Amino acid sequence: MSGESREDISVGSTVDIILKENQGTGILTRGVVMRILTKGNYHPHGIKVMLEDDQVGRVKMIVK
Repeated sequence: MSGESREDISVGSTVDIILKENQGTGILTRGVVMRILTKGNYHPHGIKVMLEDDQVGRVKMIVK
């Protein structure tokens, strides 16, 4: 499941995000959502979140 819709993501979800510095490489980082930072319900590049380890990026995939 992609991370473009805020309703699909909740605090505690395990997600793969792309960090700003990895946007050109496509390297994903896996973690657990601590905060949802995007205010809107949808973002075409992925909802921005903060992981439990304080890394911030856009959700590319929600891990089931």
